[in-house]
Amino acid sequence: MNRPINRSLYTILAVSGSLFIASSLVGCQTTEGKKDAPKTDVSQTDVSKKETAAEAPAAVEVFALKRGQLSSSLQVPGELVAFRDVDIYAKVSGFIKAMYVDVGSEVRQGQLLALAEAPELSSQLASADSKLKAQEALSIASKANYERILEASKFSGAVSKNDVDQALARRNADNAQLEAAKSAYREVGDLKRYLQIRAPFSGIISARNASTGAYIGPSGKGSEFPLFVLTEQKKLRLVISIPEAYTGYVDQNDPISFSVKAFPDKKFTGQVKRQSGTLDKRLRSERVEVDVQNDDKKLLPGMIAEVTVPLPTKNSTLIVPASAIVNASTGVFVIRVRDHKAEWVPVKKGLEADDKVEIFGPLAEGDSLVTTATEETRDGSPVK
Repeated sequence: MNRPINRSLYTILAVSGSLFIASSLVGCQTTEGKKDAPKTDVSQTDVSKKETAAEAPAAVEVFALKRGQLSSSLQVPGELVAFRDVDIYAKVSGFIKAMYVDVGSEVRQGQLLALAEAPELSSQLASADSKLKAQEALSIASKANYERILEASKFSGAVSKNDVDQALARRNADNAQLEAAKSAYREVGDLKRYLQIRAPFSGIISARNASTGAYIGPSGKGSEFPLFVLTEQKKLRLVISIPEAYTGYVDQNDPISFSVKAFPDKKFTGQVKRQSGTLDKRLRSERVEVDVQNDDKKLLPGMIAEVTVPLPTKNSTLIVPASAIVNASTGVFVIRVRDHKAEWVPVKKGLEADDKVEIFGPLAEGDSLVTTATEETRDGSPVK
């Protein structure tokens, strides 16, 4: 009974061992097969492709740098002021006797504006006239006396030489006194003429601060405020401030155009006539004055104008498209292609007009520059 049972156990163990050995062999073959099979890594392949693409030269469009002249314009505000504008004061004290003009009156040069009176000046003039006549009489007498003594001295022993000299000195002294009397008379006469207040030039009365009967003079009404303000209206000055960067483009007799709010549909013109030659310390700009003819008197002093100043370049300069400039955080550059490599060249910008820019830098005519420059094209990177 025991022997058959043992045979069965041996048979089961033998079969199990065979199966284990077979499965082990199959596992070894499978592992070896996996080791021999080529491996495929997707991430490494992508990196290799990117590195290959990065090493390849970038394709860019270039153009040959040329010289040219660029014309632009500058828009600045301006102020219209009178070509001549004066405050008229009273020279001497007195009372206004008559007023011949008022605000808005157009006057000519030398026209009488007002007449004042000062009775004390009339008395001073009469006194000066009396002194002048008395001195004229003394001068005539001393002159006649000198001539008689001089004639008598021609005869030997009649008159001494000392008498002749004294008569000559007396005549000269009386002549000097006569000139002083004439000067005093003219002085009082001039003061009296100042009672006639006249226009120093042709213009319009823009202000009046006195009336008939007012006391005027250094301590009167005219000492605080002017009697009149006379403004020249047919010729004006347009005052503008040119920023420092554009002062080199503005010259004498350059034409400009401007408009004012009162006539928005009309353009006015003028010519540059005066330049200050220095920069305002606060605004860092140069004062420029333009002469404007205003015969129809439509423009008024004090108006604000929108001014267009042409800015033509004086000489040919390097001109590039605006797209060829890179405004980086470290400065302004253009990208030059040399030996198939990108080279960043620092430049300074000048005038800009019609998508064209004037540049200054270490460049030469004929250099190849990238047409559309960006920061993606790094300095030193290969390009084609």
